[in-house]
Amino acid sequence: MLNTVIQLYPLPAAERPLTNLYLHHNLRRLNQSSGLPFVYANFVVSLDGRIAIPHPAGHSLTVPKAIANDRDWRLFQELTAQADIIISSGRYLRDYADGRAQEILQTDDPRFADLRTWREEQGLAPLPDLAIISGSLNFPIPDILTAAGRRVVIFTTANPDPQRVRELETHAGQVIVAGDDITVDGAQMVQSLHDLGYRTIYSAAGPRVLHLLLQSGVLNRLYLTYANRLLGGFPFAAIVEGQTFPTAVGMTLHSLYHDPQALDGLGQLFAAYNHA
Repeated sequence: MLNTVIQLYPLPAAERPLTNLYLHHNLRRLNQSSGLPFVYANFVVSLDGRIAIPHPAGHSLTVPKAIANDRDWRLFQELTAQADIIISSGRYLRDYADGRAQEILQTDDPRFADLRTWREEQGLAPLPDLAIISGSLNFPIPDILTAAGRRVVIFTTANPDPQRVRELETHAGQVIVAGDDITVDGAQMVQSLHDLGYRTIYSAAGPRVLHLLLQSGVLNRLYLTYANRLLGGFPFAAIVEGQTFPTAVGMTLHSLYHDPQALDGLGQLFAAYNHA
């Protein structure tokens, strides 16, 4: 299988190597006029808008196997490798503890050993830190996720249970209240992460967190892989879940690549959008 894609935008069209395609976007070198960290997110989506469908075992939703693929996964890993900290959720920690989730950046996988080397050359720890968004604080923190001095920063809503806060800060790290008693505020969260010294923030969470980031105006770039398959079915998750935005969020195309080799020759598109 050819390890190349076709750059469709910006023009002129050109053939590019798949490996390091997103690493060459140099997210860590992008400067924000606001001085705040660079915040980005990524999803793989079917042509009918599905990023998750019911899990075969009957619990929660999962990425459809029909659109998940190694070529997209390589670029997911390249995006993760550029992060100082990864946004996730209490659900991820519950799934990890139950054996239903895996480490997000898989630098122990021989396929991605080059990304581990890349992080070392940048003076970064082998794994990014974790930012967990949770209103309930109802989750475990597996020891493996805090190994080797890895920091976990937990963002929660107003008036959290003080005993649970003490438990988490004793075992895992810092708990920060950011927002009201209903939801975490994305702007407060990003400002707090800036104050803690983070420069690149990658959201590996789901559609509700993307809504939070968009509503607060803190998302800088959205990466989407459009897999050339239609899935149907109900229920399902799309890339954004939440109330209608008071004003539609404008995005401008940053880059677009055609990957004709993926999905047994059906192909897929790798698109990246900047917040307008």
